[in-house]
Amino acid sequence: MSKTTATWNGHIIAASEACLSVEGNAYFPPDALKQEFFKSNDHTSVCPWKGTANYMDVVVEGKTNANAAWVYNDPKSAASPIKGHVAFWKGVEVKGAEFAKKV
Repeated sequence: MSKTTATWNGHIIAASEACLSVEGNAYFPPDALKQEFFKSNDHTSVCPWKGTANYMDVVVEGKTNANAAWVYNDPKSAASPIKGHVAFWKGVEVKGAEFAKKV
């Protein structure tokens, strides 16, 4: 299987061969993240079937992409496979998402 990568500001911030795909988004397992590029914040949103998402800022070389990563730490049962997995948006480039296992 090939790797799925997430890149922002010229740096790979996450890479894994075990991503999951939900609604066209690649969800990276927690150990795939390069933790030095992530900063927790208080932003949340609610999905009717997945539950509450918690967001993180992506910080690379002093530049911050606010709320560019999200995670369901305690998802509803229908979304339980992505518990703790992280997805991206807001200009984070995800390559190889076609290799992610659909759930």
